[in-house]
Amino acid sequence: MPGRWTTAAVCLLALVALACEAGGDAAPRPSGTAQPGSPRVVAALGDSITTGFGSCLVLTSCQRNSWSTGDGLRVDSHYRRLLDRNPGLRGKAHNHARAGARASALAGQAEAAVRDRADYVTVLVGANDACRATIDAMTPVADFRAEINRGLRVLREGRPKARVLVVSIPNLYRLWEVGHDEPRAVRAWRRGVCPALLADATSTAPADRSRRAAFRERIAAYNAQLKAACRAYGSRCRYDGGAAHRVRFDLELVNRLDYFHPNTAGQSRLADVTWRSSGYAD
Repeated sequence: MPGRWTTAAVCLLALVALACEAGGDAAPRPSGTAQPGSPRVVAALGDSITTGFGSCLVLTSCQRNSWSTGDGLRVDSHYRRLLDRNPGLRGKAHNHARAGARASALAGQAEAAVRDRADYVTVLVGANDACRATIDAMTPVADFRAEINRGLRVLREGRPKARVLVVSIPNLYRLWEVGHDEPRAVRAWRRGVCPALLADATSTAPADRSRRAAFRERIAAYNAQLKAACRAYGSRCRYDGGAAHRVRFDLELVNRLDYFHPNTAGQSRLADVTWRSSGYAD
């Protein structure tokens, strides 16, 4: 948060955010018996994207707007859609994602999902493994895969019948493409937003072009490992087929504070494209 923001101002904005999102749940969903195969407990694992970070007018997590487990009015999350199939799911969505989490945190989050007895689990992680201070500081691809395997193993052993959706990492390089000519975005990124990609965003120096290309390649490599890890998991795991990565994010889909995290429109878009791979959309 910029230093000029006082504690009182932050609190006031937080209250405004809560007021804008008042009501928590959306309009009442249909009541009745659960459709066969509907999940009874949902859990979300991952990082700040899944916490809804920055989607409630302040730079903090706002889980009511999460594409996965959100219960707010403005995002038709997986959880809200699943209420149509099973009204008994109400209140049984657990968001274990944490801002700043890397793949190494996945196993611990998966343990929490096992304790919840979740039978539908979403996984979106990897952006923070790439968004380090330098290219050399990014998580090596082999280490990333090992941590993904470790987290998925916890789910497979603890909840073998649960459905797991592994989501591709969004195309962060595209965000640089559409934002590096926007002065407000560049100013926001100078505060330390994803420096491996967004530092010196307007520079055309060969070293900076090479750094961005290396970042882009690393995200592609991580996504390839997510796909392979899900395939190795077995039939209870679905990969989104790169749907989240193919979203053509523009500045209208990210918040106006850090110009990085999805706003409610961006969260809604993620919910839409990933829902098709959930196994419940048919």
